[in-house]
Amino acid sequence: MRAARFDGTALTVQDVPVPVPAANEVLVKVEACGICLSDVHLLDGTLPMLLPVVTPGHEAAGTIAAVGPEVPVWAVGDRVVMAGGRVCGTCRTCVRGRFEECEAFEIMGFNFDGAWAQYVVVPYPGLSSVPDEVPIEQAAVLADAVSTPYAALTDRAALKPGEAIGLWGIGGLGVHAVQVARMVGAAPVLAFDPLPAARERALAVGADAALDPTDGDVVEQVRALTGGRMLDVAVDLVGSNQVLAQAASCLGRYGRCVMVGLSLDPIELGPGLFFGLQSQSLLGHLGYRKRHLDELVDLVRLGRLDVSGSVSALLPLEDVAAGVEQLRSKTGNPVRLVLQPWA
Repeated sequence: MRAARFDGTALTVQDVPVPVPAANEVLVKVEACGICLSDVHLLDGTLPMLLPVVTPGHEAAGTIAAVGPEVPVWAVGDRVVMAGGRVCGTCRTCVRGRFEECEAFEIMGFNFDGAWAQYVVVPYPGLSSVPDEVPIEQAAVLADAVSTPYAALTDRAALKPGEAIGLWGIGGLGVHAVQVARMVGAAPVLAFDPLPAARERALAVGADAALDPTDGDVVEQVRALTGGRMLDVAVDLVGSNQVLAQAASCLGRYGRCVMVGLSLDPIELGPGLFFGLQSQSLLGHLGYRKRHLDELVDLVRLGRLDVSGSVSALLPLEDVAAGVEQLRSKTGNPVRLVLQPWA
């Protein structure tokens, strides 16, 4: 099969053996896999290499090509979207059967080979069924670009109807965060991005206002837009301490600041006294749980969530390097670039 392989220096598309599923795994024919900013950060060295050589890609959907002998229910030909990771199976919580509390969760394309390939092997508990009416490329982007902000807002931040929310960074995660916030009933939904095209995109999918975080006194703008109460939830979707600090400065009393973007920056939020007096919270967040992916498939199927505009372009696997560069440079302001390994 063809697969994009990264050795810490170069990304090349190569011929490699088709993986063989273990007893509790399935082999999936990959029909769509997104290019995520975290993939870009793996390739540019911002995020660490965990394997000597790896196939990136953790946002994938396709059809089952083979099943291991201990796999129940799933069958060859089933359309599926794959959760972008797996439990380690050996930490103190996994060995007690508390898999959703895994302390060493493994991420596809980082800890084990991902889906920038024609086939990928995954554990069967990570599969969600994709109905025929949901396009496979839309199903693929659910597996991170949508599910991560969905889990961050609905679960980690516990966002409630009527709460004011600010979202910093309206890229692949941020545009879906705007949609989720509006679907939940947050009000107002404020979007922040220095790019005019990103701000326009935020307004198009339901933001009540879109602000340039480099323009003027952001705190006072937020105060005016919220009637003085400031934000209940502020979300950094970029991964930058500068962004995180600005988001935290816009919180009201009992506000929650959620860190979704990944960064190696030290965290500095200003005077701790103010943060404490306001009873504010800083919450880290990574990924999502399997139930979030199941819920999103239903939300898309039933028309509650529209991700039809999320796929900016479909690319053959051989063009993966060009796709990575396009996302890195934001050329054309893409939401998600999706690889089609069989194109």
